[in-house]
Amino acid sequence: MLDNQRENIKTLLKGAWVGGTMTVPGVSGGSMAMVLGIYDRLITSVSRIFKEPGKSIPFLLWFAVGGCAGIVLFSRGISLLLTTKAAVSARFFFLGAVGGGIPLIFKEAGIRRFGSKDAIFVGIGILSALLLTLIPTGLFAPGESGSLSSVLLQAVGGVIIAVALVLPGISASQMLYMLGIYESTLQAVSHLDIMALIPLGIGGLAGTFVSAKVLEGLLEKHTRPTFLIILGFMFASLPELFPGIPTGMELVYSLAALAAGFFLLFKIGKVS
Repeated sequence: MLDNQRENIKTLLKGAWVGGTMTVPGVSGGSMAMVLGIYDRLITSVSRIFKEPGKSIPFLLWFAVGGCAGIVLFSRGISLLLTTKAAVSARFFFLGAVGGGIPLIFKEAGIRRFGSKDAIFVGIGILSALLLTLIPTGLFAPGESGSLSSVLLQAVGGVIIAVALVLPGISASQMLYMLGIYESTLQAVSHLDIMALIPLGIGGLAGTFVSAKVLEGLLEKHTRPTFLIILGFMFASLPELFPGIPTGMELVYSLAALAAGFFLLFKIGKVS
């Protein structure tokens, strides 16, 4: 019973970290879930929510509660932090955090020696993420409010956003920008316009379930290549976080933040 409570608290805290860091521009929630060692369980739980509801739903609820709390508690603080002089150091901290989770991915994939075939799979992941960024801006922008074309486009946009949420290395906010629905979605959320969000939500739920189902199968049958492709997605996200090379004392602070982020997530990964 005590072990179960501890596991729930760990899930809650990891959810809070993922939710909080998702508010940082360019940070992928999937990447953070991966470096915390909770990604594969999330995918399995979503994929089997109808097959094993008693096992999947409690875990997802604990994670969701933590995620919502993280977004609420950290979004304002992180947003303010990124407008201060510490913004560059903060971004280096997150760069280090992503790097600190890479050893855990190698462990999950069972990789002891990195070969040329492994590099090919990482390259496929990087290329796939870069191809997603080539989606024309505004392609899925909603048309007239309430029109059938607008509803269908938002539903399709929801499916693509869900893929971005499930796959590490892709920022959901970045995907919203690329689809040309960031401003309309943000406005609908701020005004609690539920009707406008329903098509996007339906597409998002369907896309999350299908993406998780596909990924679960790949992780079970092709564990090593799948983890390596995911690693490629994560590498492709790093330029979004890199703020440039600082100078003077800011360089010292940034390197210290980079090391702190690396060792913090490396330690969390070992505990996980």
